[in-house]
Amino acid sequence: MFLRTALAPLVVLFAAAAFAQPQLEPRLNQVDLQAEVTREVQNDLMTATLFAEVNDPSAAQIANQLNRIIAEALKTAGEFKSVKARSGATSTFPIYDRANKLTGWRGHSEIRLESKDLQAMASLIGKLQASVQLGQVAFTVSPEARRQTENELIVEAVAAFRGRADIATKALGGKSYRIRHMGINTSGAFPVPRAALAPRAMAASASEVTPPAFEGGTSTVHVNANGTVEVE
Repeated sequence: MFLRTALAPLVVLFAAAAFAQPQLEPRLNQVDLQAEVTREVQNDLMTATLFAEVNDPSAAQIANQLNRIIAEALKTAGEFKSVKARSGATSTFPIYDRANKLTGWRGHSEIRLESKDLQAMASLIGKLQASVQLGQVAFTVSPEARRQTENELIVEAVAAFRGRADIATKALGGKSYRIRHMGINTSGAFPVPRAALAPRAMAASASEVTPPAFEGGTSTVHVNANGTVEVE
């Protein structure tokens, strides 16, 4: 009689534990899929770096010359409202001879330009090349154009992902599928731009510098959709 009374609570406890167990969903066919879409986009943003270099026995004279050159360059750039201009890196280095004796100083100073107006950039650079040298030129997709392209490609990537899910469902003999999770990644490949510099006569005066000709080219924008679907 005592043994039956002691076992009764245990039976109830095991029954309650079994009832509390969550019912597992039936195992379905899970498939990992990936779809990628790309688009060639015109590079609409141009950046350029121009620089001046001066050698002089006096470091102070170098600073004066570079400050004057860059100030004049920024003043000229200010006439082109569609171009953003700012000063860049500036540095001064000592020059030594073979006997390790200080013989002078070399100064380097930059001006950086940015614009979507390639024609204005070419005209401005042509004017500035009378006093400074053209260093680096780069073409990229502007953040606004890139964002718009990515938004459009996201729609296409999701559609491509669903298309692959339909193919996988039919291949597995299923009737339908549901997306368990999906991730979307964006990236852009920016190739090295081609800048065609127009030739100029060596004997031309500073006021006769021919504006360079530029070709911005294109960049490829990628959007990738990846995830897992369950086929029923």
